[in-house]
Amino acid sequence: MADSAAPPEASSDAPYREMRARVREIFDHALSECSIPRALGRKLTRDGRYLQVDETIYDLEAFTRVLAISIGKAGYSLAENFAGPLGKELTGIIAAPGAAPAQLPGFQYFSGGHPLPNEDSLRAGEAILQLVSGLSLETLVVFLISGGASAIAEKPIRSRISLADVVQTYRTLVHSGAPISEINAIRKHLSALKGGRLARTAAPAYQLSILVSDVPEGALDALASGPTIPDSTTIQDCYQISERYQLLDRLPPSVRSIFDSRQLEETPKIGNPAFQRSQYVTVLSNATAVNAAVEQAALAGFAVDVENACDDWDYQPAADFLLSRLRELRKGVSRACLISGGEVTVKVGATPGAGGRNQQFALYCAQQIAGENITVLSAGTDGIDGNSDAAGAIVDGSTLERARQRGFDAATSLANFDSYPLFQAIGDAIMTGPTGNNVRDLRILLAYSA
Repeated sequence: MADSAAPPEASSDAPYREMRARVREIFDHALSECSIPRALGRKLTRDGRYLQVDETIYDLEAFTRVLAISIGKAGYSLAENFAGPLGKELTGIIAAPGAAPAQLPGFQYFSGGHPLPNEDSLRAGEAILQLVSGLSLETLVVFLISGGASAIAEKPIRSRISLADVVQTYRTLVHSGAPISEINAIRKHLSALKGGRLARTAAPAYQLSILVSDVPEGALDALASGPTIPDSTTIQDCYQISERYQLLDRLPPSVRSIFDSRQLEETPKIGNPAFQRSQYVTVLSNATAVNAAVEQAALAGFAVDVENACDDWDYQPAADFLLSRLRELRKGVSRACLISGGEVTVKVGATPGAGGRNQQFALYCAQQIAGENITVLSAGTDGIDGNSDAAGAIVDGSTLERARQRGFDAATSLANFDSYPLFQAIGDAIMTGPTGNNVRDLRILLAYSA
């Protein structure tokens, strides 16, 4: 009689395969809980002439105009799901990456670039500033702001700063290794749109900012470089950041000259009259994804803990820290899960390959857990990781060996910032496609008994 048992290789790989599927289920559940329609449904209701946003009620008949400006990766979805209850009263501007799935009447559309601005980014920035200039107290402006808007809508503070100069500046900042809060501090002070300057232009109109946050909790003025929020950063911060990361030699002359001559202009702060009639409501943030992942992991029978202390750390110490915490957590339990929200940083080389911070983090983890009963997922909620079309990757104790069998050396891929081909070859790249949303990254670490 033929032996129906699985071959030893398949049998020994079964726990790994099971946990790769399990960690993906946790991540997919978190993504589903971060949907725009669900988020707006929790925070917004309309009853006739009254619009309730969180605990504030707006009498729409008290305004002669209601404008909506939706910018960011979730620009299309936010506008569509907000415009539904408002109906024909709403006009405005939508700036988001890619082609619009459908067009709402009364809106101008711009296909802004991300992660680097394009011509439409500058056209969007100019159009937005023109639309909100000279408004009165009888106008309500609703800003629908999501991650990526820094690049998607832009207008340089000086006319001599060209699009090519803006792109070079953005590229320098993104590759500097600086956390997003420091990157955006400089973006704010080089933009006519950011750092509360959009709110200052729209004043004295009533302003409502509905936010899908991809920045650290408590740092909302970093979201989209804070176009409608009082800026907590200063010109002195910018000068110090430029020195800390040795940015000046890599900036274009039109931008570098502003730093060299100390001609940065300060952005509006808390207490500025521009924010007198402003309300801010966060409908989605990284906490939404983290809490949903916790819920799903607990349902799957894991002892769960959350560790966000490594937010904005370099990927290597962040991975070492989280793996150490996971190994502590697994003591005395058969199934442990550690969930970490936020982002890690990667300072890439001059000629990086294909991949992003999540895949770089995951592949480094693979080196540290070879042969162990540990599974790690790291992925972005926007569905895009760096310059690849993956959201991130899954690794476990078998990753290095499976990669070796496909002709890949993990150390070489790490050194070349070229993790995506490896993960694609072994089938562990996470492919979601662009989600039309972004609430930062999610890392899910599982440890289990054999």
